[in-house]
This record gives sequence, C-alpha cells and structure tokens, in this order.
Amino acid sequence: MRVLVTGGAGYIGSVTSAELLRRGHDVRVLDDLSTGHREAVAAEAAFFEGRVQDREVVDAALEGGVDAVIHFASLSLVGDSVRQPRHYFHENLGSALSLLSAMDRARVRRLVFSSSAAVYGQPEVEVIDEDLPLAPVNPYGHTKAMIETILQEEARARGLSAVALRYFNACGADGRLGEDHSPETHLIPRLCQHLLGRLEDFEVFGSDYPTADGSAVRDYVHVKDLAAAHAAALEVLGDPGLVALNLGTGRGASVLEVLRAAAEVSGTELRAPAGPRRPGDPPRLVASRARAEAHLGWVPRHSELVTILRDAFRWHREYPEGYGAAS
Repeated sequence: MRVLVTGGAGYIGSVTSAELLRRGHDVRVLDDLSTGHREAVAAEAAFFEGRVQDREVVDAALEGGVDAVIHFASLSLVGDSVRQPRHYFHENLGSALSLLSAMDRARVRRLVFSSSAAVYGQPEVEVIDEDLPLAPVNPYGHTKAMIETILQEEARARGLSAVALRYFNACGADGRLGEDHSPETHLIPRLCQHLLGRLEDFEVFGSDYPTADGSAVRDYVHVKDLAAAHAAALEVLGDPGLVALNLGTGRGASVLEVLRAAAEVSGTELRAPAGPRRPGDPPRLVASRARAEAHLGWVPRHSELVTILRDAFRWHREYPEGYGAAS
C-alpha cells in the first residue's frame, strides 16, 4: 500500500513509518521539521519537507497515487495550547482542512487520524471507553474533537473512510527512534534525563490524589504498540464512516510506580520530592482497549512498564543529545 504519513519525522510518526516499511508498504513522509527530526526519517521513505497547509508540497506528496494517509502533523502541547489557543486552532484545524482538500483533489478516500485521549477531558470513571461523551478541557483537546467531527461530516458528504485513534500516554523507544522534544514535558523522558544527570530538578506533581499511593495514575502505551495499531488501522479502512478507537492497555500505573520501575531499570536509587498538583490534572486516566482489539485485532505487546522504561532509558543513554547527536 502507498501511504503518506504527515508528521512522519515526529516521535510517533517516525516509529509508525518504520513499522509500515517493515510491513512492506511504500511510505512517503511529509513534515516541516518544526518539531520533527530529519534524522528520524528512514532512508527508504520518500521525504517531502513542508507544511500540510502548503498546497504545492502536499499535492506533490500525493502525486502519482496514494492509497491512504496517516495524519500526525499537529501542535500537541496542552499547556502551550492554553497560552496560545488561536494558534492551536489555526494550525491544527487548518492542517486537517488543507489535507482533506488535497486528498479530495487526489481522490484519496482513506485516512487514519492521530487523535488523543484529551478529547475526553477529565472523566470521573475508572476506565474510559469510546461511548463516553467528549468533553475536552483545553484548546488542544478541542482541536482533536473538532477534527473528528469534520471527519464524520466528510464521511457523509464525500465517502471518506477514517479511523481516529485516541491514544493515551505514548512512551518508550524503537531502536534508533526515540522521544526528543524541546521543551520536554512528558514524565518518562524527563525521568530518563534526570537519571542520566541531564535534568537537575525533578518532582512528582501531586501526592494527595485519591489513588493507592497518592500519585496520579495514567495508561502508558509503548510507541511500538501505537505504531502497530496505525498499521492495523489501514487494513480496516473501506466503507465510508468514522470509527474512533482508544489505544491503551486497560491498566494504569501511578507516577510512583513509574519511578520504581525506572530505578530498577537504571540501577539508580531515585528520590523525587513531591510538589503540588498541576492545575487540571485528573487523578486517573485509563483506557478500555476492548474496541480496538475487536476492530483491529490489536493487543499491546510491548507496554509492560519495565519494557517501556528499559527502551526509553537505553535510547536516552545512547542519544544524550537526542537527534542532535545523530546528526
């Protein structure tokens, strides 16, 4: 299958592109490298540098025929979206609309969309399933929910076949491909940097949540499992419509459990002070994966916490400067 991956130089996009190549697909990557890394794009993939909103670039990436598109390209920092809401709506909605127009011109009718658990907001349930009403609480989450609505309408109007994958906490690494953001806001890469002496200050945000150990509980999913789900989603595209699927393990791990696993993997004693909660952080976010398993045959195979930490720690140890070292 000929597949265009927008945002394919980013963290999840690059790992997914590598997985598609392993499965024998013809991969094209479109990325403006604003947050992605050219070094993360496999040599076997055709690379197009530019923004999805640039008509000439996206038309060139679709030229000659593409069977499906996987759309990762978006801004994704929750805190930044709160500070710059108009920018997030402009970029995320603008890129999706531009892509859909380009797909229409090229007569491409199949799309896998990188959505997010942020569409659910802060639900007070033990396990989140896809029937839960969408209630985003920040501009980033709103953009993802709005794009899902656009895809539903495109399916009705133009026969689009789409899968929206709502994933929870992406983490881990795949060989030479890892998580390299600036600034880095995610728990596991920050933890790895701290253990390697590259990040001095590290604290646990909140110790008084109504959880077993007082720290927040999240659903951590290995990036290799996410990549496998995107590849599987390509196989179920066909009839017009939108299918929304959670990508999670169905079990949660607390922040303190993550710290203990990191200490085990690194062989380093770790003591992190407890700080105040971050505003808006819910006590628990855990996904039901039943629907993804039913639709895609998807089962996370790499998402044990120790496996995630081992792969992430190895990548940060081997690439202490991130992709800067690779170049």
